[in-house]
Amino acid sequence: MPNAKVLEQKQQMVNEVTAKLQESSCTVVADYRGLTVAQVTQLRKNLREAGVEFQVLKNTLVRRATAEANLTELDAVLTGPTAVAFGKDVVAPAKVLADFAKKNDKLQIKGGVVEGRVVDAAQLKALADLPSREGLLSMLLSVLQAPMRNFALAVKAVAEKQEA
Repeated sequence: MPNAKVLEQKQQMVNEVTAKLQESSCTVVADYRGLTVAQVTQLRKNLREAGVEFQVLKNTLVRRATAEANLTELDAVLTGPTAVAFGKDVVAPAKVLADFAKKNDKLQIKGGVVEGRVVDAAQLKALADLPSREGLLSMLLSVLQAPMRNFALAVKAVAEKQEA
C-alpha cells in the first residue's frame, strides 16, 4: 500500500496538471525519445523564450488529469515517453515544437488540446504553419489601411494633375 504522503504528492501533481490543461490555450503532447540532453535543453530554451511551459510527465498522472478536465480523448496519445507543453498563446507551443521537429526528426508531436478541444498531430502542424498573433494583427492592420492609403494616393495624384 502506497504511503499517504506519496499519494498526497501525486494528487497534488494531478491537480496541477489539470489546472494547466484547463488554463492553457494550447497544450501539445510530444514523444522526445532519441533526443540528446543538449537537444532537449535547446528545446526547453526555445519553449521558455516563447512563454511555453514544458514538462516530462508520467502517462498515468496525465490520464488522471485529463479525466478531471473532461479531455479523455487525449488518452489515446499518452503512450511511451511523454512530454507536455502548456502555453497561453494558441500558436506558440505548436509552432516551436513543429519547428524543432523539422530539424530533429526524433521529436514526434502526438496530439494536444487547443482551446478545450482535443486535436491530432496533423491539426497541430497546420496550426504551427499559421503566423503568430502579432503577424496576424499586422496583416489585419495593413488590410484595413489599404483603402485609406489608396484614397490618399488618388487624391494626391488628382491634386498634382491640377497643379500641372
